[in-house]
Amino acid sequence: MARKTAEDDPLAPVTLAVGQEDLLLDRAVQEVVAAARAADADTDVRDLTPDQLQPGTLAELTSPSLFAERKVVVVRNAQDLSADTVKDVKAYLSAPAEEITLVLVHAGAAKGKALLDAARKVGAREVACPKMTKPADRLAFVRGEFRAAGRSATPEACQALVDALGSDLRELASAVSQLVADVEGTIDEAVVGRYYTGRAEASSFTVADRAVEGRAAEALEALRWSLATGVAPVMITSALAQGVRAIGKLSSARGGRPADLARELGMPPWKIDRVRQQMRGWTPDGVAVALRAVAEADAGVKGGGDDPEYALEKAVVVIARAARSRGRA
Repeated sequence: MARKTAEDDPLAPVTLAVGQEDLLLDRAVQEVVAAARAADADTDVRDLTPDQLQPGTLAELTSPSLFAERKVVVVRNAQDLSADTVKDVKAYLSAPAEEITLVLVHAGAAKGKALLDAARKVGAREVACPKMTKPADRLAFVRGEFRAAGRSATPEACQALVDALGSDLRELASAVSQLVADVEGTIDEAVVGRYYTGRAEASSFTVADRAVEGRAAEALEALRWSLATGVAPVMITSALAQGVRAIGKLSSARGGRPADLARELGMPPWKIDRVRQQMRGWTPDGVAVALRAVAEADAGVKGGGDDPEYALEKAVVVIARAARSRGRA
């Protein structure tokens, strides 16, 4: 789980969210936004990517307001900011504005390290969000999720959940939320078995595999079966996202043996071989279209739409079409 500095005030002038675990990074941002809105319900939140933060933009966003409104400015992928924008951010760090919280989301690697060092030098609050690559870390994460929800789960139940769902923290967090909502009393291994054992591999990932292979009819059939058997929609969007991201990562990687690519991309060698077979009809534009479809479906199943099932069906069809985009070029 995320680790924080001793001075843990979410409304500190500057917060660094550092690491490559997407769920933890998102939670670090959400914590700051929630604290700001608790202090002022009208807080203005600006969530920006590097291409949206041009030289001069930060000064404009943080300039004094006649209404003295509270504001949160979130900068995603801060390691990718241009040199001129980095200068702007460093200048701001030396004299942050009142009633404004700046959140820098940074991968934590060598790229953009000068900005990271500058923020640390001025005493920025830091939330470490390292990638959880070890099974023991994911197990600790699941235990922490149950504790945070005020619920008890046996060690065997936590292990069974990790074994069933694998390494995606969003899926693990979603599964814990579902179990907490549906089950009374202590959650044990039998309960996890009824909900998840074998189901993730046989359902949500089957949907994703058929979709990225361009097999729309089979993907839709698998989707309807998954939903009918109680698989959470958010697990399916997560599987779709993983499938499309794997296509994008491998298509842009250097050629090489599966073992070398596995180390470079953080995938097991067997998955490299599978994704190579799946990516034959894909183009970079197709990947971009599919990622947008997944993002829209994710918003739809999390309350942004009226019909989660329709949102998922639409995403599956778009992804399957994108998988055949090279053949139509």
